[in-house]
Amino acid sequence: MDGKVLVEKLLAYAEEFLHLKKLDVIYTRNLLLREFRLTEPAEDVDVSAVRRLSVPDELVRETEEYARENGLCEEGEENLYSTYIMGILTPKPSEVNEEFFRLRREKGIDAACAYFYDLCIKNNYIQKTAIDRNLKWEYKDGNNILEITVNLSKPEKDNKEIAKLLIRKAEKPKYPKCLLCKENEGFEGSLSHPARENIRTVSLDLAGEEWFVQYSPYAYYDEHCIAISKQHVPMNVNAKTVEKLADFVDVFPNYMIGSNASLPIVGGSILNHEHFQGGVHLMPMHKSGIAIGMKSAEYPDVKVGIVDWYNSVVRVQTADRKKAVALVGKIVEAWKQYSDEENDILAFTGETPHNASSPIVRKAGEEYSIDLILRNNRTSEEYPDGIFHAHPEYHNIKKEGIGLIEAMGLFILPGRLKKQLAMIADILCGKEKYDEASLADPENYLYVHREMIAKLRSSFKGSTYEEAHEAVIGYVNETCKNILDNTAVFKKTEKGVRGFKRFLATLDITEVK
Repeated sequence: MDGKVLVEKLLAYAEEFLHLKKLDVIYTRNLLLREFRLTEPAEDVDVSAVRRLSVPDELVRETEEYARENGLCEEGEENLYSTYIMGILTPKPSEVNEEFFRLRREKGIDAACAYFYDLCIKNNYIQKTAIDRNLKWEYKDGNNILEITVNLSKPEKDNKEIAKLLIRKAEKPKYPKCLLCKENEGFEGSLSHPARENIRTVSLDLAGEEWFVQYSPYAYYDEHCIAISKQHVPMNVNAKTVEKLADFVDVFPNYMIGSNASLPIVGGSILNHEHFQGGVHLMPMHKSGIAIGMKSAEYPDVKVGIVDWYNSVVRVQTADRKKAVALVGKIVEAWKQYSDEENDILAFTGETPHNASSPIVRKAGEEYSIDLILRNNRTSEEYPDGIFHAHPEYHNIKKEGIGLIEAMGLFILPGRLKKQLAMIADILCGKEKYDEASLADPENYLYVHREMIAKLRSSFKGSTYEEAHEAVIGYVNETCKNILDNTAVFKKTEKGVRGFKRFLATLDITEVK
């Protein structure tokens, strides 16, 4: 790899896509020459092809190859090095903030977000090529639609990296305290902590607190962003949370934003740092209508309803922000204390809380629309992983917690399913032999799917691989729907609906007759 040529290609890319100014080119060239251990630049390099790139993958690969060939990093740390180089080429955090808010002020929020999002793709923070490999499809179930993805984008560590971690006995670094901390901005990373020299954030004030926004490197939907508290404080959904979410959509009226519940099982994967997730994407739940119209005695002009959705959701809609925030805040706090033994809902076991909620806010014109998903994380002898969690018969498809995104109808299934589902289709259509004894062996790769395979074989009437694949996908679709039904604290039964109305009645919210 010719390092001198690579320097010129990187500079051309930064000028074209990363807003490198003409006055900074010589300065940046000299920085790269030093990093690449070169004493002089190349001359007359054709960089025209670089200016046609849509993602930086080619340059990242060449940078990592050059670093490996020239001993600029240890084996297995090539990605850390390429991230560092892309960080050098990316505008400083202050410059990104200035440009974002200038664009928002002069051209509107859509232009500001387009600038910020494109920058994060072009500097390789958002892994667009990897994200595009994910499998995606939709499942129409009556009036509702579920979106299902098989996540193939997050990389797994190879054996060399794992061996190095064992040798070094690496511990999770105390600085930054977690992957969400503001201190990740510019952090060099390690084998146990991703490099973040190329991350950029936009600062915000939410309910009088310092927050910031960044995009997710492995986005699950369009412009998947994360709003994060500048303070390393645990998740705690309360009435003030709703105010923070409303503040967010006042700045980003083009995005929805929501908070995971703040308890294990029903919460997100990172509960030790307060954060929200949002983006431009309209979630399946948002497309659902109202099943039962309700009315608040305290706020009679505010639209309230039980959403026609799988789990238990209250929707509040009004252009009056103050009333919307106040009403939803009261529901959030009331739910924490509410028990309904008829529906297996206990707010506490001793002093251990079980009720939590996920508020999601978006705007439609001047109107605020707030959905509140009611959750409970209690376990039992029959359901040790959670009464309102995916039940054991569905764990072969999804065992992990059902957090905010999936509760809204966008399923993120493990990458192993791509191969496993294809193997099951092969068995159904006869391409591979069905061996019941072999599938009963826990060491068999398809062991977790043995019951699924038996059920599909008993009902499958087709003969081709295409028909078999369709049957397998149909099984996954039904499983995802059933998992969402599992998470409902108030089931879609007479008893469940009666219980849901009974809870809302404690807040003087009653059905519109």
